Amino acid sequence: MLYSTTTPAAKRAAFRERLRSGELLQLPGAFNPLAARLIQDKGFDGVYVSGAVVAADLGLPDVGLTTLTEVAGRAGQIARMTDLPTLVDADTGFGEAMNVARTVQTLEDAGVAGLHVEDQVNPKRCGHLDGKQVVDEPTALQRVRAAVAARRDENLLVMARTDVRAVAGLPVAVDRAKALVDAGADAIFPEAMRDLAEFEAVASAVDVPVLANMTEFGKSELFTTAQLADAGVALVIYPVSLLRLAMGAAERGLDALRAEGSLTGQVEQMQTRARLYELVDYAGYSAFDTGVFDFTLDDNHG
Repeated sequence: MLYSTTTPAAKRAAFRERLRSGELLQLPGAFNPLAARLIQDKGFDGVYVSGAVVAADLGLPDVGLTTLTEVAGRAGQIARMTDLPTLVDADTGFGEAMNVARTVQTLEDAGVAGLHVEDQVNPKRCGHLDGKQVVDEPTALQRVRAAVAARRDENLLVMARTDVRAVAGLPVAVDRAKALVDAGADAIFPEAMRDLAEFEAVASAVDVPVLANMTEFGKSELFTTAQLADAGVALVIYPVSLLRLAMGAAERGLDALRAEGSLTGQVEQMQTRARLYELVDYAGYSAFDTGVFDFTLDDNHG
């Protein structure tokens, strides 16, 4: 009922412990708090908050238009609704070193278990688009050092994302990953790897967890969890998948409504009222206050 009873500190500690287990952790992207509830209900290991999804939800492209306030607000709404750890995309930290430090503390206050800061220039763009630019290595390392210095909970996971593979090739990406770890990064997110061998090259070069981004329509093939685990990957995110699934279904439904004048033919594809009430825990509210939930559902009305 209401929000998660697991504290942010407990989620962070649990996230660290799971990462030490050596298991591959799956973190689907949640585009809203209800999706985070569903991710938890289905038994996944964590929840991811994508900057691209936050932008798209606002009707914006992923080109650095969202603000720290918008990202922290949505991340906090999602994190408080699940017992799972929430990992959030902090873009470039929304500025340089001092901005990065403020970003870390703001997201820490929002209750997330971890965040990643990348080495693109400001304004950034989607990691799977062409024409990206990255900052020089000293600037990238400065961002990570600022992030690590700013956190107040030592269990807050500070992950460094590098986009340099698309700009300067794999060897440079491996060298930068190692430098980011030396600067204090707790984990590495090598963006837009081309194949499993590239993930393996990064994972074997560093002694911290490595994340794989399995985004559809991107630079990487959609590898299975078994393939990624064999390549040494520790975490995998599916950042935009649920949004794409939901928007695809919504578009098909609207097309049907325009063509047929009714959604009768779409009802079987919809989440039932009973299932929605289960996810938002009407029963829990009933136990707390019978005046909130004092009716029963008619099976014929979902």
